[in-house]
Amino acid sequence: MEKEKNPGSRLIFSSVLEPKDDLEEKCERFYAVLTSITNGLSERECNDALNAHVGKGPNQHEEIQLGQLYAILVEPKMAAKMYRDMTLVSRDGMVLVQGFLGKIIHDKWLKILQPVKVQILWLMREFVKNAVVGSDGTCFALIRQIAGGDVSPKNLWLAEQMLDLLSENRAWLERFPTLMAASVYTYLRIIIDHGNPAYANLRNREVEFCVSLLRDKFIDCVNIIGRDLARVLQNVARIPEFEKLWRDIMYNPTSLNPNFTGIVQLLQARSSRRLLMSRLTPDMENKLMFLTTKVKFGQHKRYQDWFQRQYLSTPESQSLRCDLIRYICAVFHPTNELLCSEIIPRWAVIGWLLTTCTSNVAASNVKLSLFYDWLLFDPDKDSIMNIEPAILVMYHSMRPHPVITATLLDFMCRVMPNFCPSLSVQVRQGIYTSLRSILEKRVLQSLSPLFDNPKLDKELRALIRENFIEFCSPDIVKEEASVNKDLTADVGESGNHIVEMSSLSDGVFSDDEDDIPLGKLVGDTKIKPFRNGPRFQPIDITEHIQLLQHELRQLTIELQNETDQEVQCEIIDKLVQHILRDEDFDQDMASTLAICLCQILGHLFMSNLFPQEVDEESIEDSIGTPLFVIFRNFCSTAEEDPIRQPLLFLMDEMYQKQPHIGYHMLYFLKVSKVNDDKMSSYRDFCKSLDGKDLESCLMNDLRICQEDDVRLFTYLLPDIYTHFPNIVIGNTELLQMIVSCIDAVQLQDLICQILQGHLIMFRKDSFLYVLNASLEWETIEQYFLWQLITAHSIPVEHIMPVLPKLEFCTHSEALASIMILLKQECPTAELLRPLMCREYKKQDLFTVSVMKNWAHEYEDRLAELLYNLLAKSNSTPKKRQRNNSAKRDNMPTPDQVLAHLDHMRVVCRNVSCKFLNHESMQHALQQVQMTASEVQKTKYSDLLALAEDFDDMKTTRVLRGRRTRDNSSTKVIKVKKEETESEASTSEEEDVKPKPKKRKKGSATTTAATTTTASSSSATSAAIDEDSD
Repeated sequence: MEKEKNPGSRLIFSSVLEPKDDLEEKCERFYAVLTSITNGLSERECNDALNAHVGKGPNQHEEIQLGQLYAILVEPKMAAKMYRDMTLVSRDGMVLVQGFLGKIIHDKWLKILQPVKVQILWLMREFVKNAVVGSDGTCFALIRQIAGGDVSPKNLWLAEQMLDLLSENRAWLERFPTLMAASVYTYLRIIIDHGNPAYANLRNREVEFCVSLLRDKFIDCVNIIGRDLARVLQNVARIPEFEKLWRDIMYNPTSLNPNFTGIVQLLQARSSRRLLMSRLTPDMENKLMFLTTKVKFGQHKRYQDWFQRQYLSTPESQSLRCDLIRYICAVFHPTNELLCSEIIPRWAVIGWLLTTCTSNVAASNVKLSLFYDWLLFDPDKDSIMNIEPAILVMYHSMRPHPVITATLLDFMCRVMPNFCPSLSVQVRQGIYTSLRSILEKRVLQSLSPLFDNPKLDKELRALIRENFIEFCSPDIVKEEASVNKDLTADVGESGNHIVEMSSLSDGVFSDDEDDIPLGKLVGDTKIKPFRNGPRFQPIDITEHIQLLQHELRQLTIELQNETDQEVQCEIIDKLVQHILRDEDFDQDMASTLAICLCQILGHLFMSNLFPQEVDEESIEDSIGTPLFVIFRNFCSTAEEDPIRQPLLFLMDEMYQKQPHIGYHMLYFLKVSKVNDDKMSSYRDFCKSLDGKDLESCLMNDLRICQEDDVRLFTYLLPDIYTHFPNIVIGNTELLQMIVSCIDAVQLQDLICQILQGHLIMFRKDSFLYVLNASLEWETIEQYFLWQLITAHSIPVEHIMPVLPKLEFCTHSEALASIMILLKQECPTAELLRPLMCREYKKQDLFTVSVMKNWAHEYEDRLAELLYNLLAKSNSTPKKRQRNNSAKRDNMPTPDQVLAHLDHMRVVCRNVSCKFLNHESMQHALQQVQMTASEVQKTKYSDLLALAEDFDDMKTTRVLRGRRTRDNSSTKVIKVKKEETESEASTSEEEDVKPKPKKRKKGSATTTAATTTTASSSSATSAAIDEDSD
C-alpha cells in the first residue's frame, strides 16, 4: 500500500486510484504563497510582510493562516516558529484555523497520515495551553475519533494521547462542561474494550481519570450525559473504584453533590443526543445514515455485510452494537417522508444487529440498550420515537424470527424486578407507560397479537400474563393444547424460551426471502409518523457571511460570536434598522442573510418556546430572544410604509429555511403588547409568501406547532378561532389535529376556554359535515370531539340528522355520545321521529335504550308522542298527501314504530310491560289492531296482544269518529304551524346556539288520563280531547 502512495502527498493519503485531496492542494497553494512572501527575509521583515499581506482582506488572511497551519502539520521542525507567527498575524482569534482543523479531523481522519496526526495532537496541546477560543470544539472532534470496540494500535494511540492531553490540562477541561462530560462518557465506554492485560496501564489511567471527574463534577455529568451515564457505569461496575462510586450513588448520593437525590434522578434525565452520537465515529455514522436513509428494504443485505466486515468483525467490536442501537433509537428519528418510503426501517436494522450478535454479555447489553428509554419513560419529556423500534422489532419478528420476539419479551418481563430491585415499582410503571403511549400514538393498533401469540411457549405466555395482564386479551385461553412445533424446534429440546443469543448467529434478518413475509405480516398495520425531522440542521455559514455587504457582515459576525442574549437582541435591532435604511437590500441579499440568521439563532428552535409556568413574567421572558426583535420591528411598521418590504423579504426567506418561524410569530402576536390589529401582520406575512395562501400557511404553522409543543398549540387555539373563523371553524383537518394530540389536561383547558366564551369551534352550516368526517377518526379522537361538542351546549336537534347514517357496531363512539345527550333531554316529536326512523336490527340497542330511559323518566309524555306518531302513520293516503314531502320523508312507517316497540317489549321486559299498559299506548295499539294488515298482525302478534279487549270497541269508534277527525285535523294544522315557526327562527342564526334549559318532567297534557273510573268510550274521548287541546 505504501508503494502506491503518491510521493507528493504529505497531508492526506492518496494513491494511483485516489488522487490528491482537494483540501491538500488548497493548502499547498497557500503554503507556496506563504513561502514566496517570507523567503529570504529576516524574522522581523517576515512578520511585517505577513501583516501587510493579511491586512489586504479576508482572502489573504485565509491564505497565510492555512499556509502556516499546513507548515505546522507537515514540517515538524518548523512547527514552533510557525505557531508563533500564526498567533501574531491572526485577525480572528484562530477561528479560521480551528474551523479548518475541525473539518479535516471530522471528514478526513482515517486518511490523514500518521505523522500529521502526531502534529495535530501537538498543535492541540498548544491551543489548550494558550486557551485559544474554540479549542474545545476541536478537542471534541478528536475525542469522537476514538472508536468503541476497536483495539487497533492507532486507536489505542489516539485514546492514550487524548487522555494525556485532558489529564494534564484538568483545569482547562473543567471550564467546558460539555467537553468534560463527553470525555467521561467516552472513556467510561472504552474501558470495557481494554480488559486485556496488555492494556492494563492505559485502563488504570482511564479509571482514575473518570472516577476523579465523576466525583468532582458528578451533577454536571448527570445533567449533560443523562440516563446513559448509568448504563455505561453498569458495564464497569465490577471495577473496585466504580463499585465504591456505585455505593455512593445508591446509598449516599449527597456525598457526590448536595443537589443529587439518587439513582432515580439520574435515570429520569434524558440522554444527550450529541454524546450518544459521539460514540460513533463520523465515518461510521455516515455509513449507518446511508443504510437507513438511502437503501431500500430488500436490497440491504450487501450493505449490511459490508458494514459488518468493516466494523463488527472482531470479538472486541461486539460492544459497538450497544452504541449503534442507542444511536438508532435516541438520535436518528426518521422524517415523515422516510417513514412512508421503501427505505429499510429502523426496526429491521436493529433486528439485524440482534441476530448477528455472538457474545452473550454483549447480547444482554444490546437488549438493555434497546429498552433503556422504557425503564423510566415519561411521555412529557421523552420521545415516542425512542421506544418505537423495540416494540416494532418484536412485532415484525413474530413470524420470520420468533426467537427474537420471545427473547425480547422475556427480557421485558425480567428487567422489571431485576434491573434495580429497589426501583422495581418505578421501572414497571415506566414500561407500562411506554406500552400505553405506543397504543395511544398508534404505533401498534393492539398489543394482543404480540402478547397473546400462540407461538410463544407456555411458560413465557404465563410470565407475560403475570406481568402485562392489562395489555392481554381478557378472553384468551390460558392453556393451549399444543405448542407450535416450529417454535419448539427454534427454542430447543429443553422447551425453555430463554435462548442464548449465540445460538442466533445464523439468523439472517437481511435475507431476501425473509423480506416478503414481513411485508405480508404487517400489511394492515398503520405506523403513524410523528415528526417532520429535526428542527435545526447545523451547516457552515462562513461562505454565506462573506457574501454580505460590509456592515451587514460585521453585524452578523458580532451576532455569531456573541453569547449574551440581551446583547444579541441589540445587535439584531441594529441589523434590522440597517436593513430598513438600506435601499439596495434585495431578495438575494435577504436569502443569504436568512441562511446566516437561521443558523445563528438555530438553538432557539431546539427548545420549547412556551414556558412551563405561565405568568406575565415568564411570557415576557419567552419573547425576549433575538427572533422576536425582528417580529416587533415588523409589526410596529405601518403596512403602507415602503420600508416594510425589506423586512418582508428577510422574513419570507427565513420562513423558507426554518418553517417553525410561523408559529413563533403567532405566539408573539398573541402575547406581545405591540399595537397591532390582532393577526393583521401575520396575514400580511402570509400574503407575501410565494405560492401560499393564508389558509395553507396557517394550517402548516399549526401542524408544526402541534408536533413541536402541544401545550403551546392549545394555548394558541382561542386566538386562532377568534381571528381566523372562516378558515378554522368547521375545518375537520384542524379538529382532528387537535383531538389527536391533546391529553386530559389540555382537553380541560379547552373546555374552560369554551365555557368562558373565549373559544367557539363549531358553526351550524358546517356542523354536520364535521360530524360525518369524525366517524372515520380513532376512538379517543371521537370521544374528545364529543366532549368539545357537549361543552358548546349544542342543541341535540342539530345532531339528530346524522343519526340515520350511524351503525350500532361501527359507530359506537358517536352513538354512545348521542345516547348520553338524549338521556338529558325531555322527549319531543322532533327527537322521537329520527329514532323511530332507524332501521330495526336485533343487535342495535340504541333506540330501545333511549326509549327505555324516557319511559322511566317521562312515561306520560313518551306514551302521548308514540300515540300521535302511530296515529299519523296510520292516517289515510288522502291525509298523507296533504303533508309536505319533507315531513313525509321524516315520518317513520308503522312497521318501523312497531318494530322498535316490539324490540323494547323483548329487551326491557319489566319497564316495557308497565309502559305498554299505559292508557295512551293501549289506545295506540288498539288503533293499530283496527288498521294493521294481516302480515303486520302476524309479525307483531305478541305486541298487539298486550292491547286490552273492549267489548264496545266498534261502538266507541263510531261514537267518536267525527270528533276524532276534527281533532286530528286541528292537531295536524297546529303541529305544522309550530314546525314552520321553529324552522323560520332557527334559520336566522349562523352559529350553533346553546340549548334551552330542560323542562321538568310531567306535563299538564296528561291530566285527563287520570280519570280511570270512566267508561272505555269516555276515557278514549277524554284522551283525544286533551291531545287536541
